[in-house]
Amino acid sequence: MPGSEWGTSTERRFNVNLSILFTELPLLERPAAAAAAGFTAVELWWPWVDSPTPERSELDALKKAIEDAGVQLTGLNFYAGQLPGPDRGALSIPGAESERFRANIDVAADFARSLGCKALNALYGNRVEGVEAAEQDALALENLVLAARAADRIGAILLIETLNQPESPLYPLVSAPAGVAVVDRVNEATGLGNARFLMDLYHLSMNGEDLPSVIERYAAKTGHVQIADNPGRGAPGTGTLPLEDLLGRLRKAGYEGWVGLEYKPGDRPSAAAFDWLPAEARAAR
Repeated sequence: MPGSEWGTSTERRFNVNLSILFTELPLLERPAAAAAAGFTAVELWWPWVDSPTPERSELDALKKAIEDAGVQLTGLNFYAGQLPGPDRGALSIPGAESERFRANIDVAADFARSLGCKALNALYGNRVEGVEAAEQDALALENLVLAARAADRIGAILLIETLNQPESPLYPLVSAPAGVAVVDRVNEATGLGNARFLMDLYHLSMNGEDLPSVIERYAAKTGHVQIADNPGRGAPGTGTLPLEDLLGRLRKAGYEGWVGLEYKPGDRPSAAAFDWLPAEARAAR
């Protein structure tokens, strides 16, 4: 991006989401591809969409791929159903999906611990026709309490994410206040204080929220930030979001955590989708 000053900050820590970037490659080749592009940290949605409890050999193979690439896993989603796909999480959906989420909690936490990953993201799940919202919310709180305790057991935080109404019309957490309210309820229920808000600037912008105001109000409760430009969910500079300015505001508000690159590469190889960020700024410092 001509004239960009992204590389002038030595304080930002970027990681690459390997569930939306480098997806043209098999899962086990993506960590090395991120490393080859100059990054030292990665994050993942739950990679096995059909299995909350994959075979140990599959877990071990992914662990080895991450270790062999020399990258740090900094974020991992719990099982969230078909994602990418129609689902937006499992923990608030009564019946089999809730049970799958519960079966996954310790599997995901133990995998994260094995790689020193300190952030686990729990997607809330869509509203279900014929089920009262209050019933889903009560189930969600039960499962989030279990997830928060598992995260605490490995010294990690639990992330609660806001999505956007246009792309996720059945997902109930489509504003920053809604997401933060769940964070507060979980912390109140557990007394652990390890639940945090996942501030995805793309989703919040799609909801039409006042991003500087959101940052000012909620930076202190934010445990992770993700970015993509809007419109299009592409790389910074492909849309109109002032992402450089927004990340600067986050820094001034005290946020010192990771910034996840969770954007679509467009009609080019993922390795070509980082030209906005100078090579020397990609490795975490």
